[in-house]
Amino acid sequence: MDAQDEERPLIHHLHPQGESSEFTSDGTVDISNQPALKRSTGNWRACFFILGSEFTESVACFAIAKNLVTYLTGALRESNVDAATTVSTWIGSSFFTPLIGAFFADTFWGRYWTVLIFLSIYVTGMFILTVSAFLPLLMGSSYDLSFHRVTAYLGLYLVALGNGGIKPCVSALGADQFDATDPVERVTKGSFFNWYYWSVNIGSLLSATVLVWVQDNIGWGVGLAIPTVFMVCGFSVFVGGRKLYRYQKVGGSPLTRLFQVVVAAVRNYHLVLPEDCSALHEVATSTEGNRKIQHTSQFRFFDKAAIVAPFSGDKGPMSPWKLCTVSQVEELKMLLRMFPVWASMVLFFAVTSQMSSTFIEQGAAMDNRVGPFTVPPASLATFDIISVMVCIPIYDGVLVPLARRTTGKERGLSQLQRLGVGLALSVAGMLYAALVEARRLALARTGTPMSIMWQAPSFAVLGAGEVFTAIGILEFFYDESPDGMKSLGTALAQLAVAAGNYLNSAVLAAVSAITARGGKPGWIPDDLNEGHLDYFFWLMAALGVVNLLHFLHCSMRYRGNTNTVS
Repeated sequence: MDAQDEERPLIHHLHPQGESSEFTSDGTVDISNQPALKRSTGNWRACFFILGSEFTESVACFAIAKNLVTYLTGALRESNVDAATTVSTWIGSSFFTPLIGAFFADTFWGRYWTVLIFLSIYVTGMFILTVSAFLPLLMGSSYDLSFHRVTAYLGLYLVALGNGGIKPCVSALGADQFDATDPVERVTKGSFFNWYYWSVNIGSLLSATVLVWVQDNIGWGVGLAIPTVFMVCGFSVFVGGRKLYRYQKVGGSPLTRLFQVVVAAVRNYHLVLPEDCSALHEVATSTEGNRKIQHTSQFRFFDKAAIVAPFSGDKGPMSPWKLCTVSQVEELKMLLRMFPVWASMVLFFAVTSQMSSTFIEQGAAMDNRVGPFTVPPASLATFDIISVMVCIPIYDGVLVPLARRTTGKERGLSQLQRLGVGLALSVAGMLYAALVEARRLALARTGTPMSIMWQAPSFAVLGAGEVFTAIGILEFFYDESPDGMKSLGTALAQLAVAAGNYLNSAVLAAVSAITARGGKPGWIPDDLNEGHLDYFFWLMAALGVVNLLHFLHCSMRYRGNTNTVS
């Protein structure tokens, strides 16, 4: 599947760069804008600060996301469908805003300063959201539900905006701490993405257990104030590692470069492509932040952007909106090659979004007594988190070495193989959820409650799927994106999460509108015993099968972006 993986040797054949190489060779600099010293910057010593700040952000994010549907149906008095749609829309927005953060990081501020600025927005949003939770107590008899909703939504969407500078930049900044030209550090970078996701799930575990319990039993004010304090601590931790970080130089606006190629190609549509690609325009040396990229034969129309037009008598350099370099054209081609893979990820994240919406509503209709304990429905997400935390060390320490011996690939499984396994597991998770809901409905008709613990395997299977796909897509887009677009690449991975949640919102709205006609309760009514949530799960499973087949077709055609040169 992945050409570059086929050609790489086994990890134990790799050796670090020579002892005389005391500086990184990938263009990174230290905080003083000097070439980064390997012995005193980057690697895991810097990543501990990055992972620590990501942990605190995850505590805050999941303290909201895991139980938001309960807050909306309870404190804000929204219906089941409206609450599920709101949750998916908010989560989608949280993963759409990374495009904004990636643009500022790659164009103006760099990853470090982008994270700092958006962390400030995030903390502000958490503070407003926390205050909104105390409004019923603070306002007393003058309490206004509409004002409560406006304040809560303001806080929620400031958090979503703040998330936009953190999600694409923290993971990319962490990957920057490993020199891509050093064979050993390059392999270690693959482990970084696994442990990055592991730290995310540690924060999620704390939220899904302790904070969800606090929110349900003590109050939402306290349940949101705690993660706000975590966010302030995470801000301090992140700043504390600034002298250890390796920084990539800003290479100019990636979106501008992409649009220039499109505009120049359209302007030159009437020109004939030369048979020899060496006649296309290219600069003699690499530009800062971007290495030269070899020409490929795909998407030939865009090569017209690099055709050197006959001399027209104009003086001065040609406008970049009329003439682009081959490397610039290839940057666009690299993103276009990744698009079919990206599209296949959208439905995966639509499936996993059920864990924060319909799964919680399903759990609320089940018997949540487990021995002497009463388990909040949102706390079942703990099984998703535990599954991730168990599977990551197994994947990194057992599965990869075993697969490496079998396949001879540096990563054991190619990135596309890893993604495919996760897609298959997501289908299995939805099939199980449909069977559980069908059984729950059958028992409900006899007046027999079904234990909420029957949901645990659904969460666990989807958690295992995340280890393969949610982590794999981050690594895939970081590795396959052009040098000057690493933040944009990871933002595109986050955009798949956003698109998945928006798709889920659209499907929920369509299902509600179609199935609730003529006064019928529909598939997902407020009282799930009167509906057919199992039909919705069957629908998602069927879409997942179609999506898996589409992915297999695309992965067999994918060539890989292996054409970067010095």
